[in-house]
Amino acid sequence: MTIVNIRRDVEDKFYRYRMPLLETKIEGRGNGIKTVVPNMSEISRALSRPPAYPTKFFGCELGAQTVIDEKNDRYIVNGAHDANRLRELLDGFIDKFVLCGECKNPETDLKIRNGDILRDCKACGKRTYVDMRHKLTTYISKNPPPKRVKGAKGAGAASGQTVSTGDDDENGGSDDELTRRIHSEAAHIPTAEQRGADKDDDWSVDTSEAAVAQRVKALEGTLNNVLGLDDDEDDDESSPYSQLCSWILEERQDGKLPSAADVYRKVQELGIEKKHKTLQALFQALFDESAPQQVEQYGPLLIKLVTSEKHQKAMLGGIERLAGVQYPALVPNGVPKILMALYQIDVLDEEVVRQWGTHVSKKYVDKDTSKRVRKAASPFIEWLDQADDESDETENTDAGPEAGDSDLDDL
Repeated sequence: MTIVNIRRDVEDKFYRYRMPLLETKIEGRGNGIKTVVPNMSEISRALSRPPAYPTKFFGCELGAQTVIDEKNDRYIVNGAHDANRLRELLDGFIDKFVLCGECKNPETDLKIRNGDILRDCKACGKRTYVDMRHKLTTYISKNPPPKRVKGAKGAGAASGQTVSTGDDDENGGSDDELTRRIHSEAAHIPTAEQRGADKDDDWSVDTSEAAVAQRVKALEGTLNNVLGLDDDEDDDESSPYSQLCSWILEERQDGKLPSAADVYRKVQELGIEKKHKTLQALFQALFDESAPQQVEQYGPLLIKLVTSEKHQKAMLGGIERLAGVQYPALVPNGVPKILMALYQIDVLDEEVVRQWGTHVSKKYVDKDTSKRVRKAASPFIEWLDQADDESDETENTDAGPEAGDSDLDDL
């Protein structure tokens, strides 16, 4: 597969933002002739956009009907169209709907606000509006970007670094590639000695067999109650979530954190890589009082596992138990730092955390603890509101708030 720069006007062969070269295949004849783009999904993953968007863009520019078959991964433009012509049109799509209007960086997300569509740049922090006169904007408004583009997250997607979804066995080696990437990203995970072995860490104070067994039993009991593991398929110690937590505790007996790659392999082995409860179990067993830093360390793992709003809510439930029950010292300042870290790696949406922050729930902890954790999260939610207010004030200037203007910088 030929790989090219996302911005074809950039000739630097070391340019970090890359994508597959668009390919075409002509099918049919006569009035039924059509042009199929067989690698549209790969291109869209590199651009961090749904494949329907560039396909519809081609239709708008060529005045042709399009067929979007996501189930069978087929994206079709009616008529016979030259590959070079579609590549030129793709450049136009990238310029109008991907590149930041300020820094021309492709690390952007599309957001819809007050009927307008803007590009939220993760590189420079600017929010620039797209030209609403283009016909594609009507389609985007009616079909807004999903919360998560499966297998692609933020800057990783923009640079053409795809993350395997676990369904790519036919591609051969995709899981190995993911493992290598996670190993690379997680190579700097510190040992207990590096993090300060003299701290009061519940995981390292007593590593005797009896103490470990006691902690495993307590954690499994907590998970059985909180995660609803009393159904037939999730019964007691046989529950895959309890097995995951037991395994993590055993791995931490010598004071070392398991690698992100090892955790993901264990999750796959238990068959729960797509389950939302996995996120809650991980936050209760894998993370500790250093959670804000550990979020960055385990970023590739979280990006891989968080694929829906339901996953995000379970993750927030795990944070409630982590800070509210297991490590209360996190409540004053640690909670907003954890949320900011999750937001920065693009696994936590504004709408989800706002709703969570304003609705006390007894699902994971008691009501008083729930209130306390949510109150601690208020600085982060206030920062989100302030960022939105600043963006609204600058609507007519086509620029949003600077990424560095954050009240959380002092946390």
